Amino acid sequence: MHIAILEDDSDQSALLQLWVGNGQHSSRTFSTTAQFIDGIKKERFDLLLIDWMLPDGTGADVLRWVRQNLGWQIPVVVVTARDDEITVVSALNAGADDYLVKPPKPMELLARLEAVARRVKSGGLPVLRLGSFELDVQRHRLCHDGNPVKLTQKEFDLSVYLLQNPGKLLSRDHLLNKIWGLNTDVDTRTVDTHISRLRKKLVLDGSRGWKLTPIYGYGYRFDRVDA
Repeated sequence: MHIAILEDDSDQSALLQLWVGNGQHSSRTFSTTAQFIDGIKKERFDLLLIDWMLPDGTGADVLRWVRQNLGWQIPVVVVTARDDEITVVSALNAGADDYLVKPPKPMELLARLEAVARRVKSGGLPVLRLGSFELDVQRHRLCHDGNPVKLTQKEFDLSVYLLQNPGKLLSRDHLLNKIWGLNTDVDTRTVDTHISRLRKKLVLDGSRGWKLTPIYGYGYRFDRVDA
């Protein structure tokens, strides 16, 4: 697995990275919520390991952002010195898949990370096939005629939503909220830009059986085109 570690204490961060590496997993460390969120926007991770108390926010803030923007497919494990019941319940209610109290035991840490990853994978979404397109959400892969299409994170998220909602009228505001989140600081022009790129990359002009059509003054519709 490739794991993102959010821990502001440099010694603890180095220790977690060492233990993760001993388990034959790769990782990248971040010390603030801002760095972490920026990092997981740019890089694909299989699991997130986060501290609860941070210099510029809390684990709850991070969990809310992750669940709103990356969904529930990616497992999140909280590790912190706080072991009171209220904090544990808060972490689980915010969207954590598991909770570890510092200092974690190295073998237990690895076992819990791998158990959470297996649990999420076993409950993952099935591969979706629509004509010549094949969408594997769990593996973050979209193929056309068996050939993978290279997409950015947001382009992939947008393609997932479109493929799951064929024939529906989707407004720009609706797509913006679903893909970028309710509290996003970007505008609807971002939607148009990503739609344009996605239409080119997937050739959604009708020639492959699907067409992405702009609806003037409203948004878009993704339709099956009869042969």
